[in-house]
Amino acid sequence: MAVTAIQDGVATIQADAVVVGIYADEPLSGAAEALNRATQGLLTKLLESKDLSGKRGEVVTLFAPPGTQAKQATLIGLGARATVDRSTAFRSAAIAAKALAGKERGLVAFYLGEGWSGELLESGICGSLVGCVGQDLYRAKKNRFPLAQLGWANASADDIRRGEILAGGVNLARRLVNEPAGDIYPESFANEAVSVAESSGLSIEVWDRARLEAERCGSLLAVGKGSDRDSRLVILKYQGAADSVAPIAFVGKGVTFDSGGLSIKPTDGMKTMKCDMAGAAAVLGAMQTIAQLQLPVNVIGFCGLVENMLGGSAFKLGDVLRARSGKTIEVLNTDAEGRLVLGDVLDVALQSQPAKIVDLATLTGACVVALGTDIAGLMTNDQAWADEVKASGDAVGEPLWQLPMYPEFSEQIRSEVADIKNTGDGRWGGAITAAKFLEEFVAGKPWVHLDIAGPAFLDGQKPWLDAGGSGFGVRTLVEIARRAAK
Repeated sequence: MAVTAIQDGVATIQADAVVVGIYADEPLSGAAEALNRATQGLLTKLLESKDLSGKRGEVVTLFAPPGTQAKQATLIGLGARATVDRSTAFRSAAIAAKALAGKERGLVAFYLGEGWSGELLESGICGSLVGCVGQDLYRAKKNRFPLAQLGWANASADDIRRGEILAGGVNLARRLVNEPAGDIYPESFANEAVSVAESSGLSIEVWDRARLEAERCGSLLAVGKGSDRDSRLVILKYQGAADSVAPIAFVGKGVTFDSGGLSIKPTDGMKTMKCDMAGAAAVLGAMQTIAQLQLPVNVIGFCGLVENMLGGSAFKLGDVLRARSGKTIEVLNTDAEGRLVLGDVLDVALQSQPAKIVDLATLTGACVVALGTDIAGLMTNDQAWADEVKASGDAVGEPLWQLPMYPEFSEQIRSEVADIKNTGDGRWGGAITAAKFLEEFVAGKPWVHLDIAGPAFLDGQKPWLDAGGSGFGVRTLVEIARRAAK
């Protein structure tokens, strides 16, 4: 998908479609007014008849609009001008792109960015490149046709470059999540990470089973024991600042398929478990983006990669694992496996002496029960760091909601036979007790845990995005890095 800056006006450009933004409760202006004049007041008539309002997310299509050279005009409601932010820009462009991607098209020209600059244009361009990409990787007859030629009015070459880079990271994470577990498993994910590192200038280490054993990663390795696929740990390093600047650590859960192990999931619970590596996918997408943007910051990404399967060697209920940190863990549910993986990966991350840590994981159904499918849970041991992370998510339109981490929740993971156990006492507060388990492995470093189980995978379509992997977290992590670089 190629994006170029366009100079032609909305009425004179020869395009398969033009996309025009409409603001609510104000007179038509810019491209909208130019289109209105070319069509002899058609937009005014639509506004008067209330068939067009400018409400955020509204879509009105004009076919073969008179007085123009375009085959189609797609009008997108932007809401009130004063409320337009990066989320509006991203979603508005993505809604238009998704609506137009139902068939193959030539040039699609976007006139959304009048009065926008910098981050708004970048977000809009990113949205236009994300919205038109679907999950139909293996369909002979596609549902979505990525827009081959996109033109953006009022965009600079740098706006386009940044928007393309950001979209590349989001779409990378989405593709990895959407691939079946037969194609994306620990070794093949690690190979993808090697390719990303080579093309983006990242340094990379891949720990195979032998290295993981030598590093005493007993908790992570236990989860993968029932699989024929050996586990991996990927470490990606980006050095954009001086060596003396402590890095930020991004840690991703990468369970490439989660059967639940001996605590086996029912069929309906297992259908989408190829998505259980969405945290690792988001870390990889963010690391690619940060490197390509050449941000002046140091970041290290960690992806703990396992497949949780049943087999004669599978770990069992009642097992006591010894984690890399030396802590012992009683296993009471093999479907509470992500925290076992992350415990060891967080301990490895401490080796790099990070200033701060963020982990992302499709960790608990309890978080989805609490917050629904659009919002990620945020838990922390450091309020100032939590505020920074939440502000980053809010800025890009990836909503995060903080859950309490009262000391009493720690008592629920105390074991009678080991230091800790991998479940709380019953169902209640399950997202928080999982986070309290992870807190045991961060040694007091400023740390934020993002439970992305809800928004990482869409069971149904959104107006701006196809079903499947959403790429949630990539833009938040990039924003965190940007703010740290300032």
